[in-house]
Amino acid sequence: MEIDILFDDGFESCLDESWLRKIIEAVLKMENTGDNVEVSLLITGQKRIHQLNRDYRGIDRPTDVLSFAMQEECPSEKGEDFSFVAPPDGIKHLGEVIISYPQAVIQAEERGHSVKKEVAVLIIHGILHLLGYDHIEDKEAEQMEAREKIILESLAGEF
Repeated sequence: MEIDILFDDGFESCLDESWLRKIIEAVLKMENTGDNVEVSLLITGQKRIHQLNRDYRGIDRPTDVLSFAMQEECPSEKGEDFSFVAPPDGIKHLGEVIISYPQAVIQAEERGHSVKKEVAVLIIHGILHLLGYDHIEDKEAEQMEAREKIILESLAGEF
């Protein structure tokens, strides 16, 4: 597994990189992704996540987590499929998860649990999005929430 963890300036000391890696690895293993996968995680602040949320989702406010999946096929507005050429390295590039650390702190306080637990929740949520889970439809939301709960319970000793 290739796991890239990045911190924006000022957030390097907020979370332990090895702990973040352990959480990501556990989620990927529980989802049976195999070892030939790559995922990136960025820990950032409210300003940057607000900008990304506005620019890419059209929502002009900060959020807690964003996921940018590397999709193999991208349909055009005309119904044509455009396929990206997969790199020859044999690694499935899942994409990037971006977490607002300040938002995680706010939500942890609101929910009465640790910041580490909130960050784990956000990592799980973000990675599940990279793997194709969604919560637009009620049935999809139920499936995603059930999976999140199972994974979170398996990590209970980590926070």
